[in-house]
Amino acid sequence: MQTKRNIVNSFLTVVFTLFSLAWIYPIVMILLNSLKKESAISTNTVFQVPTADTFAGLDNYVNAVGSKGFVSAFLTSLLITVTSVAAILLFCSMCAWFITRVENKWTKAIYYLFVFSMVVPFQMLMFTLAGTSDKLKLNTPWNIWFIYLGFGAGLAVFMFSGFMKSIPLEVEEAAMIDGCSPLKTFFAIVIPILKPTLISVGILETMWVWNDYLLPYLVLDRKKYSTIPILVQYFKGSYGKVEMGPMMACIMLTVLPIIILYLFCQKHIIKGVVAGAVKG
Repeated sequence: MQTKRNIVNSFLTVVFTLFSLAWIYPIVMILLNSLKKESAISTNTVFQVPTADTFAGLDNYVNAVGSKGFVSAFLTSLLITVTSVAAILLFCSMCAWFITRVENKWTKAIYYLFVFSMVVPFQMLMFTLAGTSDKLKLNTPWNIWFIYLGFGAGLAVFMFSGFMKSIPLEVEEAAMIDGCSPLKTFFAIVIPILKPTLISVGILETMWVWNDYLLPYLVLDRKKYSTIPILVQYFKGSYGKVEMGPMMACIMLTVLPIIILYLFCQKHIIKGVVAGAVKG
């Protein structure tokens, strides 16, 4: 019996290892091609490892950073991501706390509305969103977070609500007996306990906002503002010419911050996702 179990575990290890390698293969290909000379990147050579003749060093990265407003686009993406994720974490955690602690038909209806919003495709709203955002002045990097809050609230409230149900109500009651207001109870008691789920939701929302192309493209004034995903498209010039080397380098510079953030917060992501899903 033990031998059979070991064989199954070994087989699953091999299978998931192959899946993992297949998953990271495109990123490895982008990295290798970002180190090639422009003339060495084609459909025939895209899968080849750089050689002494085709190796370009960091020239593509220097070109990507120094042209087409990379620094400005990076700062714009950073501003949008930080403000949007901060708003989602703050408002959605407070909303989930209210929903789980005030149990009546209205809070249940609100909860199911949030859950339903996760299945509504963005494409249903995209055509009216651009005009509405212009009228409400939500078309700048400083206030586009309000739109991201609306689209990201469903998943966040769902995960936060699941974890909130695991927090003993007696802990909050003891804090209120000691004189804490509801607001102080939330920030002093609930938020520290909520840390794993906060980090998990924060990572998921960060990956979404940072890599989002369509929403900023529709909403922002592209003559003034550009994000990293939009900037990548600018490496495609006229008459179908594409600056493949700088484009690959720009993609790698876009992916790198998310990979670093994920590696630092990996253990909290697993805890938060499991806690938020099981209790929901």
